[in-house]
Amino acid sequence: MELPFRYVLKVSELTREIKDILEGKFYELWVEGEISNLRIPPSGHLYFTLKDDSSQIRAVLFRLQARALRFIPEDGLHVICCGRISVYEKRGEYQLILETMEPKGVGALQLAFLQLKDKLEKEGFFDLSRKKPIPMFPQTIGIVTSPTGAVIRDMLHIIERRFKNVRIVLYPVRVQGEGAALEIAEGIDYFNALNEVDVIIVGRGGGSIEDLWAFNEEEVARAIYHSKIPIISAVGHETDYTIADFVADLRAPTPSAAAELVVKDKREVKEILDQWEDRLENQMLQILQESGAEVSYLRKRLRDPKKMIEESILKVDDFINRIRLSALWVLRRKREKNLHLDQGLTLRNPIRGVENLRPVVSGLEKNLFQNIRYFLEMKKQTMRGLLGKLDSLNPLAVLERGYSITRKIPSLQILKDSSAVEAGEEVEVKLFRGTLLCQVERTQGS
Repeated sequence: MELPFRYVLKVSELTREIKDILEGKFYELWVEGEISNLRIPPSGHLYFTLKDDSSQIRAVLFRLQARALRFIPEDGLHVICCGRISVYEKRGEYQLILETMEPKGVGALQLAFLQLKDKLEKEGFFDLSRKKPIPMFPQTIGIVTSPTGAVIRDMLHIIERRFKNVRIVLYPVRVQGEGAALEIAEGIDYFNALNEVDVIIVGRGGGSIEDLWAFNEEEVARAIYHSKIPIISAVGHETDYTIADFVADLRAPTPSAAAELVVKDKREVKEILDQWEDRLENQMLQILQESGAEVSYLRKRLRDPKKMIEESILKVDDFINRIRLSALWVLRRKREKNLHLDQGLTLRNPIRGVENLRPVVSGLEKNLFQNIRYFLEMKKQTMRGLLGKLDSLNPLAVLERGYSITRKIPSLQILKDSSAVEAGEEVEVKLFRGTLLCQVERTQGS
């Protein structure tokens, strides 16, 4: 019987067949899902899982494509991805190789704006306490903007009209497109290094969020934050807000408004100064009139200096006499008090007290020695009685009278009864002087 023909595939062959089918059919597709298990190794590639309520698929976005993203991917973000299906043959797993990715529901630029705004706010970039005051009368103004277009012309015209004497320094930059943010940041750093301007205006005209995006870049925000010179942000129209507006020391709704804010109208300033001059002149006249009246009043009250000196001399002499009399009276009182104290001290002379106490001390000394001798004699008698008792209890004294102590060998047990040993055992007999080692021949009952 012949077996039917069977074509057996190797695992690698089957995997390759599946890879060709999937990659050929799903060459380009859009997939929607939620990012999870996001991992970014040092290579810069993005590895994550794209999932929905019932399924999931691995996905990878290589570094070159990841650098083009306007937002920062994170776990839990709902995204729409474009890419192709690929099979990793070594593990037999299929995954998405992505080309682009954008957040669902909110634009990528809007999400990037919100993410950067939240990051810088946590770092304190928007704190009011760090914002620098704008000088009231700047002598030199630095402007970072495009050298062409209506913005710079309007700003120069307004500044020239309001205050002709102000010096303007322009740092020309691109205000949109690739590399614009870097040029704007370099312009801010240039003015800080130059340190010849009193205030900096950074701005451009209105446009879409893409057009204004250079002013939402982190490098521009950090350049504004680290600037030692006050910065006015003037980007777009009144309804446009950028990251630069939040970080700057002052936000102007438009570039033209920034030009009006940075310099005062010279005519208005002159009118204010004229008003102040009039007020100052009136106040000075009033002060002079009041001072003249006060001087006249004081001149009338002012007395002849010679008479004042004579009166002062008389007062000084009178004061000296009073001091001299007071001093004499005090000295007399002190002398009487010292005499009284000297008499009292003589009566209380300690030498007399010592002479009076000498017989008392001699009697006390004699009584003390008698008491000590009596006490010592009593203690000697007590000691003799105790020594007698001690001698009577001393076992050596008993041995001296002819008695002995017998102990069993080797336990050294003191023997009190002959039945405690048997014939042939050794005993130790302790005498008053020396010891006997004996062997028991026989025992007799007690």
